[in-house]
Amino acid sequence: MSDAAALPGQPRGLVVSGPATARAVNVLAPNPSAMTLDGTNTWLLSEPGSDLAVVVDPGPLDETHLRHVIETAEKLGKRVALTLLTHGHPDHAEGAGLFAELTGTPVRALDPALRLGDEGLGAGDVVSVGGLEVRVVPTPGHTSDSLSFHLPADRAVLTGDTILGRGTTMVAHPDGRLGDYLDSLRRLRSLTVDDGVHTVLPGHGPVLEDAQGAVEFYLAHRASRLAQVETAVENGHRTPSEVVAHVYADVDRSLWPAAELSVRAQLEYLKGRGLV
Repeated sequence: MSDAAALPGQPRGLVVSGPATARAVNVLAPNPSAMTLDGTNTWLLSEPGSDLAVVVDPGPLDETHLRHVIETAEKLGKRVALTLLTHGHPDHAEGAGLFAELTGTPVRALDPALRLGDEGLGAGDVVSVGGLEVRVVPTPGHTSDSLSFHLPADRAVLTGDTILGRGTTMVAHPDGRLGDYLDSLRRLRSLTVDDGVHTVLPGHGPVLEDAQGAVEFYLAHRASRLAQVETAVENGHRTPSEVVAHVYADVDRSLWPAAELSVRAQLEYLKGRGLV
């Protein structure tokens, strides 16, 4: 058995529904898979003592799960007042429309197509509900519309798919771009250095206790993969599928389609810099 403290980011352990910080409660969606890990983490955020809550990523279009999120809030004496989306992938956002109907509340997102209501989300925005403060941090790269949410009072950040609780994420080419993703990781590293963030509340997988360690691991992993892709091309592996078979030979083949998206993003990044 692995020592969690020795793993990147110091994962807390098993992924479970329940309190993660003083202001964040996880409601795990029942959609586990190779891509979603244990399932989507739907986050219920609220200020202690407040009767209002914010939900981040209601998850897939699963009415049982959506009602369970509402019931969880009600058991805590909370009423859902707002929904926020980290990005538009279906495992995070497909249920947002029905959730908005069930709660009678707006949905705020970076992508206008995902919004329900008059307000969107952008860099530097601060969402305040019932005394809760959520700072919006743009973290494009996994997708162009990816956002993270900084909870300064908990010294925590919700990262969606930008940083996962286990393993690494993909850069969803062509919408996702590697240069943007690396910039986003550096932006998150600044939160850990300058703002004292130490906890990662990911979109999938366990809570991470060492945010800076997780970011450093992701940056090192990306640098290593990029070097491997560059070497593969130099050795004659020209197409994305050829590069995947060479570089990701030790990865479960069911994940190769996602790996190919990342490889396409890496090849684009390298070509843009005249390296391949």
